[in-house]
Amino acid sequence: MSHATNAAGRHGAGRTTGSRVRRRGLAAAGGLLAVVTAAALASAPASATVSAPASVSTSVSVAPTPYLPKPTGSQPVGTTKLYLKDTSRPDPWVPTVKYRELMISLWYPAKAPGRHRAQYMTPKESELLLKDGKITSLPADVLSRTRTNAFTDARPAGRKRALPLVVLSPGHGKPRAELTSLAEDLASRGYVVAAVDHTYENIATTFPDGRVTTCVTCEMDRTPAWWEKLSHGRAADVSFVLDQLTGSRAAWKGARLIDPSRIAMAGHSVGGASALPAMVKDSRIRAGVDVDGTTDAPIPESGLSRPFLFLGRQSTYTPGSGEAAATWERDWKQLTGWKRWLLVRGAEHVSFTDLGLLTDQLGIDVGADIAGVRAMEITRRYVAAFLDQHLRGRPQPLLDEPSARYPEVLHCTVETKICR
Repeated sequence: MSHATNAAGRHGAGRTTGSRVRRRGLAAAGGLLAVVTAAALASAPASATVSAPASVSTSVSVAPTPYLPKPTGSQPVGTTKLYLKDTSRPDPWVPTVKYRELMISLWYPAKAPGRHRAQYMTPKESELLLKDGKITSLPADVLSRTRTNAFTDARPAGRKRALPLVVLSPGHGKPRAELTSLAEDLASRGYVVAAVDHTYENIATTFPDGRVTTCVTCEMDRTPAWWEKLSHGRAADVSFVLDQLTGSRAAWKGARLIDPSRIAMAGHSVGGASALPAMVKDSRIRAGVDVDGTTDAPIPESGLSRPFLFLGRQSTYTPGSGEAAATWERDWKQLTGWKRWLLVRGAEHVSFTDLGLLTDQLGIDVGADIAGVRAMEITRRYVAAFLDQHLRGRPQPLLDEPSARYPEVLHCTVETKICR
């Protein structure tokens, strides 16, 4: 059964204009839209009315080489992949697997560019993503040919315990690769970035021995308890990744560069929502960012005093506008430290990821009123500002008031439900 017709859940998609929800019926629309909307836009409450986008482009002009925008920092970017195995717990979704396996990608500042640009994803992963969406109008390997800006296994740059670490978690059903643009940009600014593929929660994860796991959770009923289990499971994954990168027997040779006192987590959709339970579980995570993700695991009554940023769509997360925004409002009351609630005019769920960029390049309309490249510029800029302020102690006025440079970004005062 196609994930494109069974990905309806809660995360990321809420209400649109006229209280309509974009989530199902998209596989038949054609092109990459079936992947990016069914897997990434799915998130409305079960009681919501479902309707297809008003305008869908089915005529796809394939770019010879899709590409990611250049990073804005000053340093070259290196990248590598790590296979991690947590023998202390069974897999939460496939109980017959007695351990939890994870694949992560690391990006980091490099001493110099390398010889080989990193592959965005494997041809098989691209094929499975397109096949799952019943897409025949694009070459099967088109996503694997996306041009990146990082160099495979380039030599890391930095002093011992000098680089902050950011863990990234993607949306449900989506690969860690979709956060590459953000990761490359942060690495060029001097961060180590670790993006996690949460096994069996993604359409395709490739392991070093050639195995490709697929999405077991995509066929499950999306109850509130299921979403909460997903968020808590991701929190456990992230804690294990931190153990492997900051422990005495680190899994990466460059781990000595990481400052274990300066760690943050950010994510998209349920990956962003999972930042809250991860912070509650693990005090090593000093700051968190939820990008367009409806939250499911409530913060304890004792509250959470570490810095947190909500960044999402105006159409879904305007305070007082519906069930998705209500989850942020619930958590807002329990966040007792520095916090911001920022919204982007004209954005759709995929606008905050590489998929917003790639759909633009492939001539596919996902319903956004903001160009993918502009939305990514905003995502990069505001996430970096948040991290610079809270992991590096560099004040960022951009976070305190509206900016003439980014008029699409609204600052919300939650108590009065006013965004300006």
